[in-house]
Amino acid sequence: MLDNLINLVKEHAGDAIINNPAIPNERNDEAIQSAAGGIMDHLKGITSGGGLDAITGLFNQGGNDAGHPEISNISSSVAGGLMEKFGLDSAQAGGIAQKLIPVVMNKLINKTNDPNDSSFDLNGIVGSLTGGGASGLLNNVKNLFG
Repeated sequence: MLDNLINLVKEHAGDAIINNPAIPNERNDEAIQSAAGGIMDHLKGITSGGGLDAITGLFNQGGNDAGHPEISNISSSVAGGLMEKFGLDSAQAGGIAQKLIPVVMNKLINKTNDPNDSSFDLNGIVGSLTGGGASGLLNNVKNLFG
């Protein structure tokens, strides 16, 4: 999943990273990987904290709104990583995250919910976040509510 997420970030990194003078061109790939890794790390953190419902809610209930709390939290997390790795100030890192993360998350959610697009699926995402066992975990959650 991480490779697909890196490619998704790369597709939408234009003004946020590639054309951004705050990120040296020779470090564009590193910044893209940092952003994708930040998304994954944040989602893993939610999952390990028992927030599987937050993850499934984000993907199933159209949490592709830039104001969604989890997208805002992911943006903050990615901005922090960019500040640390690239020495950016909070305005620069925040600007990159605000341009990039809502778009990437919107695309990720849309691709996950598109039956004609197999690049991402909720079972695969949850499996990546939990280290496997996604089907059983999702079935347990479904059984609780169904």
